[in-house]
Amino acid sequence: MFVKICGLSTAQDVAAAVAAGADAIGFVLTESPRRIEPAAARRLAELVPEGVLTVAVFGREPSAEVREAATAAGVRAVQLHGDHPPAAFAGLRDLGLQLVRATSAAAGAGAACGDFGEDLLILDSPVPGSGRPWDWSELGANPPSGSWMLAGGLGPANVAEAIAAARPWGVDVSSGVEVRRGVKAPELIAEFVHRAKAAG
Repeated sequence: MFVKICGLSTAQDVAAAVAAGADAIGFVLTESPRRIEPAAARRLAELVPEGVLTVAVFGREPSAEVREAATAAGVRAVQLHGDHPPAAFAGLRDLGLQLVRATSAAAGAGAACGDFGEDLLILDSPVPGSGRPWDWSELGANPPSGSWMLAGGLGPANVAEAIAAARPWGVDVSSGVEVRRGVKAPELIAEFVHRAKAAG
């Protein structure tokens, strides 16, 4: 089970995620309570071992801004969150980074990872960013193919249930491992990764 911990903003967060065995670490470079600057993301990315994917997360920023910020952040992947056309991913391919498409589950049921030229697909809650659990079984009945991650409302207490219901390739969490908005808890990160790996 591939596990991504997103919205990290401190060296302590990064150390906790790496120690727990996370496969990917996300840095938010778009409008959010978890937003950090590209220079800060680079400093944190430099703490991450080579085998762990570092991801810069963007929303509706123009392509030129995404390219500049991702390069400055020194990450290994770019995530575009929201309703982006295939051309947006094609326009970033020359960066030589992995491309991650994050969209709502309503838009992705029955889809396949790679439909938009992405390397990884994330299916989020029908209300992305809400942090609220939702009916994961809707995906389990017709799951996407390929390397796709389940997100939205996940936490240590429900990740095993969600994996059983939706049968994803991986899971992605942010608010579910926080003690308050934007502040991660190392013990919750460790518990989430452990439970997700065990369930997978």
